[in-house]
Amino acid sequence: PSIAEVTDLIEIALGSIPNRQVWVNPDCGLKTRGYDETVASLINVVAATRAVRERVHAH
Repeated sequence: PSIAEVTDLIEIALGSIPNRQVWVNPDCGLKTRGYDETVASLINVVAATRAVRERVHAH
């Protein structure tokens, strides 16, 4: 998934669940992906998580 897609999903979760209860974990589909695709996905998940954390902590 793209950074924007992951960011949107995190934001949706934060709209329903308290911040301290949201944990971002990779999808279970990574085992069926190749190495390059898995790394790219994890990089996007980390980037999205960092971006959302920065916004949350800025408020």
